[in-house]
Amino acid sequence: MLNEALTALAGAAGTGLVTAMTTDAWTEVKTRFGKLLGRGDSEQEARQEIRLERSRQEVTSATADQVEQVRAAQEAAWRTRFADLLEEEPEREAQLRAALDFLGQKVPVAASGAVQVNAQAFGQAQQAVQGQGVQINTFGSPR
Repeated sequence: MLNEALTALAGAAGTGLVTAMTTDAWTEVKTRFGKLLGRGDSEQEARQEIRLERSRQEVTSATADQVEQVRAAQEAAWRTRFADLLEEEPEREAQLRAALDFLGQKVPVAASGAVQVNAQAFGQAQQAVQGQGVQINTFGSPR
């Protein structure tokens, strides 16, 4: 069983990988993650790249009403694969972190989608919301 930090790392890798599937950096990302998941075996690397490409096809071919469900399923699948990798070979943590750093450099933050937060508080209630994108806060009496 992974500790919280490694579980979070696997989750971030799954989300970042799926986000990268719809960007211009995909080819580089696929190669880097294929090598990581291939664990030094060139045949396994090729199989992992095929698996990565199949996942990308599922994400990019999803209809507008399916896209969120497909993305969530792919993120969960890759999160599990990265968790398995870290559980079996904890020494690969540094490589996975390096791959995430690479994603941070290659995949624009906006690629993860727009963020819009609408919050209302009345009476003594207060809300603080952090993020990026559109944020609307209303304080005062309900109308």
